[in-house]
Amino acid sequence: MSNSSVGLTRRQAFERKLKRRSLFLAGASTASVIAVLMIFIPMAPGWEKVKLSFFNWEVVVKTLPKLLNAFLLDIAIFAWSVPLIAVLGLAIALARDVRDPVLYPLRLFGALYTDVFRGVPVVLVVYLIGFGIPGLGLPRPFNSPYIWGTVALVLTYAAYVAEIFRSGIESIHKSQRNAALSLGLSSSDSMRFVVLPQAIRRVIPAQMNILIALQKDVALLSFIGPVEIFRQAGVFKSLLANFTPYVVAAVIFLVVTIPATRLADHLIAKQNRARS
Repeated sequence: MSNSSVGLTRRQAFERKLKRRSLFLAGASTASVIAVLMIFIPMAPGWEKVKLSFFNWEVVVKTLPKLLNAFLLDIAIFAWSVPLIAVLGLAIALARDVRDPVLYPLRLFGALYTDVFRGVPVVLVVYLIGFGIPGLGLPRPFNSPYIWGTVALVLTYAAYVAEIFRSGIESIHKSQRNAALSLGLSSSDSMRFVVLPQAIRRVIPAQMNILIALQKDVALLSFIGPVEIFRQAGVFKSLLANFTPYVVAAVIFLVVTIPATRLADHLIAKQNRARS
C-alpha cells in the first residue's frame, strides 16, 4: 500500500472520529437543554393554567380531525396557486430581461410590478383584492373569496419568484448567449434552450423556500372568508374557550414545512458542493 493511500485512510479515520465527536457533543447539549426546559417550565407559577389553555389533550382529540380536514383546503389552494405563480413569475422575469428598445415598456412594467408587489404586505394585498373586487357586485362564482384570495397570493408571490428567476438568468455568463447566437440561434431560442434550463436548475433551492412561505401564507385567506385551518382553529377557540386548536394547527403546519425546509437545505448544500 502506498504512503498516499495510508495517509488518505488516516485522514478519513480522523474526519470520522471528529464527526462522531461533534455529533455526540451536539446531541448531549441538545438533550441537556431539553431536560432543563422540561424541569423548570413546569415549576413556573402559571404553568397549570397555560397547560390547560394551550396543551389540553382532550381538546386535541376533539379538534384534530376537523382541523386536518380544513388543512386540505390549504393544500388545495397551495396546489393550484403554485403553477400560476411559476408561470407569471417566469413571464415577469423574461419581461425584465428584454434587450430590444422597442420592448422597453415590458421591461418597465416588470420592474414596476416587482416593486409594487414586493413592497406591499401580503395581508394587505389579500384585503384589497379579497374585499375590493367582490365589492364590484360581480355575479357568482366571480365574487368567490377563493378566487380572489388565490389571485392575491399569485400576484404577490409571482413578484418574488420573478426576481429569483431573474437572478438565475443573470447568473448565466454572457458568453453562453453569444455562443448560441453565433451558432445561428435567435435570441428567443438561446434563452429557451441555453439560458433558461441552466437558470431554472440554479434557482430551485431558492424557489423551494418561497414555496414554504406560500404554504404558510395561505392561512391569510381566512381573513376574507375561506374556512381553512387557521379559521377553523379560531372557530374551535371561540367554541371551547381554549387555545389548544391553534397549537394543533401550528403542529400540522410544522409537519409539512419542516421536511420541505430540510429538502431545501439539502438542495442548497448539494448545489454548493457542486460549485466548489
